[in-house]
Amino acid sequence: MNKNYDHCLEMLLEHEGGFVNHPDDPGGITNLGVTKKVYEGWVDREVTEQEMRDLTKEDVAPIYKSNYWDRCKCNSLESGLDFTIFDWAVNSGPGRAAKALQKSVGATEDGAIGPATLALVSNNGVENLIEDVSRQRQLFYESLNTFDTFGRGWTRRNKETREASLEMMD
Repeated sequence: MNKNYDHCLEMLLEHEGGFVNHPDDPGGITNLGVTKKVYEGWVDREVTEQEMRDLTKEDVAPIYKSNYWDRCKCNSLESGLDFTIFDWAVNSGPGRAAKALQKSVGATEDGAIGPATLALVSNNGVENLIEDVSRQRQLFYESLNTFDTFGRGWTRRNKETREASLEMMD
C-alpha cells in the first residue's frame, strides 16, 4: 500500500504550510511542519533560523516517512485510513495517533501499531475507523488549553483530512 505515501505527503504539506514561529506554539520555529527540534535531531546538530526558513520538501520528506508514516505502519493501512493516521501523527505525535486507532479497534492502547493492532484493523470497516479516529482527534483538540488560539485551524484540518481520507477509500 506504499502507493499512497507521496499523495499523502502532498496533502499533508498543504496543511503544514511554510515557515512559522508563533509565540503560543510550543513547537517554536517550524517550516513545512517540521520543528527546529525535530530537524536538529534528524541532522544531529543545531540549525539556524535561516536553515529552517530554507527547508524544502526534499529535506523534510524523509523525516515524515521515517518518523511518522513508517512508525505508524501506514503502508499496512487501507487507503484513506493511512492518511487519517499519518496526518494526526504529524500534528500530534505518532503515539497519540496510534493509540486512537488502537482504541477504535479494541486493541491495547500502547501507542505502537503492531501485528495485533493490524489484525484488528482488518476486521473493521475503513469508513468507520476514519470517522471514529476523526471524532477522537476533534475531542482531543477541544480538550487543549490552546484551543481558543488554534482550534479553528485544527478543526478545519481535521475536517479536511476526514473528507480527503473518505475520498481515498478503495
